Amino acid sequence: MSFEFFPPKDDLGTTALLDAISSLQPLRPDFVSVTYGATGSSRERTIDATKVIHQRSDAITVGHLTCVSQTVAELEGALAAYTEAGVGHILAVRGDPPGGPTAPWQRHPEGLDNATELVKLVKASGDFCVGVGAFPDGHPDRHDFDLDAQILAEKEQAGAEFAITQLFFDADAYFRLVERVRRLGCDLPIIAGIMPVTNISQIERFATFSGADLPEAVVSRLRAVADDPVAVREVGVEIAVELCDTLLAGGAPGLQFFTQNRSRATAEILGRLRKSKKG
Repeated sequence: MSFEFFPPKDDLGTTALLDAISSLQPLRPDFVSVTYGATGSSRERTIDATKVIHQRSDAITVGHLTCVSQTVAELEGALAAYTEAGVGHILAVRGDPPGGPTAPWQRHPEGLDNATELVKLVKASGDFCVGVGAFPDGHPDRHDFDLDAQILAEKEQAGAEFAITQLFFDADAYFRLVERVRRLGCDLPIIAGIMPVTNISQIERFATFSGADLPEAVVSRLRAVADDPVAVREVGVEIAVELCDTLLAGGAPGLQFFTQNRSRATAEILGRLRKSKKG
């Protein structure tokens, strides 16, 4: 079980991040991570935030790394900074183009073209444990599920040791992904990415995060209580708990919560899951 945060943009954001880390620490995550920006200033904020979390959490800290708008030398510099900070786990993903997940990909002239190349670079740069991304709803570039499975298998061959999915809401999509990669002989543990919908505006924003629309069954449940923000939040948490229950019962090796630097919804979901297991 893990938590993902994003780097704060200012002092207020730093306070919110530290509050979320403190609130979630008692839940005993196995690892925590910070998303990675493609520009110089946001890269520095990512590494700084990763250092803070590494110092304040007992959990393993995972540093993110993307290929977006960077030279190989810059990527090697980021890896050196992670090493200096004592971070030995890296999540290596290609990353979204500046225009969003559905915008055309553009390789930096002195950079890398995809996550498989990035995994090879990370493994050649030090004694890192490397994770990669996976896409239950299909990669937004391709929408080719068989190709997604083949690429995930290639990432394993390049040295990846685990995968974390993009956020999704259809458990069957996750299980189909696992089945496809297992048929190829790929044994990567695939951790399921979870983000609860806690307000109506997230329905429209979901495609921005993942490149896919929310399932109609989820949308209809949320819109049925759209006039009551408290009820929307409750339904969103219920949907996430149901999804997590189904995934764990079906053999998912773990859950990653995209916390949005907040703790309350994640804590509620885990509390209900653990209570149901004890019951």
